[in-house]
Amino acid sequence: MDIVDRKILAELQEDGRLSITELAHRVGLSVSPCHRRLRELERSGVISGYRALVDAEAVGLGFQALVFVTMLQEDRDTVIALEEAVAAIPQVVRAERLFGDPDYLLRVVSADLAAFRTLYDEALATLPGVQRLSSTLVMKHVVQDRPLPS
Repeated sequence: MDIVDRKILAELQEDGRLSITELAHRVGLSVSPCHRRLRELERSGVISGYRALVDAEAVGLGFQALVFVTMLQEDRDTVIALEEAVAAIPQVVRAERLFGDPDYLLRVVSADLAAFRTLYDEALATLPGVQRLSSTLVMKHVVQDRPLPS
């Protein structure tokens, strides 16, 4: 990966809907070489996809919480079961396994506190292998969806 590839990535992280012509212009290439580089970045997995960034509040999911999960046991089968169960909950928009305590961090969205409480009681509290859940509410997003540094 060279400086031109990094420029392509920077431009696409800012605006993933750029036409190949506009992208080529911005990075100082003609269309064909820019297109070849873009396809190679996609083929190699550097670019893993394209998607719209949706404002959660605008679609009625303005309540967000971080849920910390501490496991009672962490054998292979329990970890797999927990991760599959978490992946099946649509309101969990991000889930990360951590080193240390807690074992997992989940970012959860819902319409309001009542919806979060229902989700917590009916889905999160029933996750396999969980010893303890603790939650904190998101007050404000300070940095969100920032492009990776080039």
